[in-house]
Amino acid sequence: KDYYYITVVVWIQNTKGQFLIQKTVPKKHHMWATTGGHPKAGESSLEGIITEIKEELGLTVNPDELKLFKTQKTIDDFIDIYYLKSEIDINKLTLQKEEVEEVKLLTSKEIEDIINNGNFLESHAYIFKNFINC
Repeated sequence: KDYYYITVVVWIQNTKGQFLIQKTVPKKHHMWATTGGHPKAGESSLEGIITEIKEELGLTVNPDELKLFKTQKTIDDFIDIYYLKSEIDINKLTLQKEEVEEVKLLTSKEIEDIINNGNFLESHAYIFKNFINC
């Protein structure tokens, strides 16, 4: 009660308009989502999303490349939604095998189809529909 935690997510988009999404491993819901998590104790939101990107994708990101798109308050957390415009070769990523099963680059329409089929993590689908795909 009266305590909140921080959640960080990032939407990575290339110049073709495709977004990088990842499928979580079976023990983590086995759903499509975007990269994200919770900052470690002592990390800022920005430091936390940089850590999550490095851990989950093996990708080193410069803090200046990330844009804080929006902060969304929920019942028990604050979600910092970041945006990164970058050309990423998904074949060169090092996926965290404990978290990520596979990644894809998809258009907004393709992501909407996955959401409509119930195969996208609900909280990330909400963020996509309400803040990213405007």
